[in-house]
Amino acid sequence: MAHRINKFEARRGLRNAHLQTVAGNFWPRPRFALPFEAREVVVDAVDGSRVLCHCSWQRDGAGSVRRERLAVVLVHGLEGSSDSRYIRGIAARLWAAGMHVVRMNQRNCGGSERLTPRLYNSALSADVGAVVDWVAATSGVERVALVGYSMGGNLVLKHAGEREPGGALVAVATVSAAIDLAVSSRALHMGLNRLYERWFLRGLMARYRRKADLFPGVYARDVGPVRSLWEFDEKIVARHCGYRSAEDYYARAGASSVVGAVRVPTLYLHSMDDPFIKLTDGTLAALASNPAIDLHLLERGGHCAFLSRARGEDVHWAEMTVAGWLKEFC
Repeated sequence: MAHRINKFEARRGLRNAHLQTVAGNFWPRPRFALPFEAREVVVDAVDGSRVLCHCSWQRDGAGSVRRERLAVVLVHGLEGSSDSRYIRGIAARLWAAGMHVVRMNQRNCGGSERLTPRLYNSALSADVGAVVDWVAATSGVERVALVGYSMGGNLVLKHAGEREPGGALVAVATVSAAIDLAVSSRALHMGLNRLYERWFLRGLMARYRRKADLFPGVYARDVGPVRSLWEFDEKIVARHCGYRSAEDYYARAGASSVVGAVRVPTLYLHSMDDPFIKLTDGTLAALASNPAIDLHLLERGGHCAFLSRARGEDVHWAEMTVAGWLKEFC
């Protein structure tokens, strides 16, 4: 029987998309206290790139990893990390439900700049696949699920569309997935959204300068003015990641081009009032026509927020919904 998804009702006073988005990022949470081990996972053997993962394993009485439990790999969004509030929130909920949890940092994130000579970007879905395969190979777990937020949502959905059927991956869930990159990048440069854009750019430019200090032969510290995410992707990502331009990068990196090929059961949560993650009509049609995708387009919810009227930790509606949906695969 399919999991019933409760209707979302925005918390009183937070029906505005910007209020939802900001409040969702700062809403108080319990102290994060999951046991975990840090592991570096090779994602590119050619240049030795590794990503940092924090793994919380459910163990049996002898201390061995419970092979029958579902392992969930969590992938954060732009300028996030394995320590982002929403990642810690969903991790604690999945752990309490008896699942293994692997909090993956994308390349350079979570203080891992030294682990790779390359920048991180929205096309690196193979990194997600490498972590899925590593989890299955090293832990003995037979079933793995992916959960991605925003940019991480694009990565997990892109990987699902590219991956051959079968194997360890049994489910995918996304929250506010940024899969139409060009229209979303343009939206981020409009009106009040420029406040989010400036916040992202501060982090991206600081990270880029750290990379330039670590790899001075690869990255020039002075790239001139960068006033928008589009300019960052044009001047830095396209140049260093093998794209002709930002437009070329967006076209090739967005999961919108492969959603029709997704065959693994997928939960897709998106708010139509998301301030800057936008979907084209073509992408909406492709999502709606794929029987593997359980599509939920909400009227309200902001970006990666979905603060509801529920009490306690169930105020975080998206986390509650994803965790409940994943229980069907346990």
